[in-house]
Amino acid sequence: MEPIVLQLAETFRPPDYIIWFSQLSGIASAIVGLFIAYQAYRGYKRNDSRPMLYIGVGFLLALGVPLALLPAQLVLSTTGRSIALVIQQTSQLAGMLTILYALRMES
Repeated sequence: MEPIVLQLAETFRPPDYIIWFSQLSGIASAIVGLFIAYQAYRGYKRNDSRPMLYIGVGFLLALGVPLALLPAQLVLSTTGRSIALVIQQTSQLAGMLTILYALRMES
């Protein structure tokens, strides 16, 4: 009896320059996001504005934590990479929800 093939086509792998561009733009986005988080924190300290604090924390969660986990993904095994990916996605979602909360809260 022949095995059943579940994958009908070869997996797509983009060219190397696309992969490099994607990685570099992700790192650049994270750096800009961390700068925004820093500016929001400064705004919180200067104006004592709670929404600015939540915006800063949101950007830190959404972009800073995934950037910090990037080196771990490069050296971990497949299981470790999967765990790091789940942590990254959870952190991004928590960061976006925190920013949304900050935009909806009273000043």
